[in-house]
Amino acid sequence: MAASFIHPVIGVTGPSKGGDRAWHFTRYAILAAGGKPLRLTPRRSHLHEVLDGIVIGGGDDIYPTLYESEELPNTRYDKERDLFELMYIEKSLQQNIPMLAICRGEQLLNTYLGGNLHQNLRELRRHTRNRFTVLPLKTLLVEPDSRMQELLGTTRCRINSLHTQAINELGSGLRVAGRDLDNIVQAVEDPSKPFLLGVQWHPEYLIYLSRQRNLFRALVTTARQQL
Repeated sequence: MAASFIHPVIGVTGPSKGGDRAWHFTRYAILAAGGKPLRLTPRRSHLHEVLDGIVIGGGDDIYPTLYESEELPNTRYDKERDLFELMYIEKSLQQNIPMLAICRGEQLLNTYLGGNLHQNLRELRRHTRNRFTVLPLKTLLVEPDSRMQELLGTTRCRINSLHTQAINELGSGLRVAGRDLDNIVQAVEDPSKPFLLGVQWHPEYLIYLSRQRNLFRALVTTARQQL
């Protein structure tokens, strides 16, 4: 079978309850890129799946004890999902499985690699509003000569914002690939890996923009090349 007709299996992690909207948008983005999406949740996965690539999806905040911080009141956590996705992150890093980590996925990846998080971004805001929106109303400043610049084709573009936490200290091996106007980390990458990107925004909700579709295309293409 010609390589262009191979549809690599791309796992997409999410919560056991809810998360349907994110799953359907991510599923479509992977299908459009030529991949075969597979939904993974704590209650429908046993780490035996053969994966060619993986998306660690967005959702609730990371449980703070994972990065030696204190639990905040009135905050939703999902410990079951944290542990479940940490196992997939470990599996992916050990086996060099191409990975795109989205929002909480980026935060969890950073935590696994020994970094920590800002728990509340409101106090860091000076030039941007702390609002939740799927619309591309926030400015992303992309690091020159990064993989992210190569994929997005620009050093400045618009992104959405659906998060209250973000990376503080970087985990081992990661480098910053993009920040917002408040200098908050919005993208990370590991140049030593075939494909390892983390983004703070939700590209699955921006797939009507070609540059955002490029993230999923690159994930699927790298996964196919490694078959």
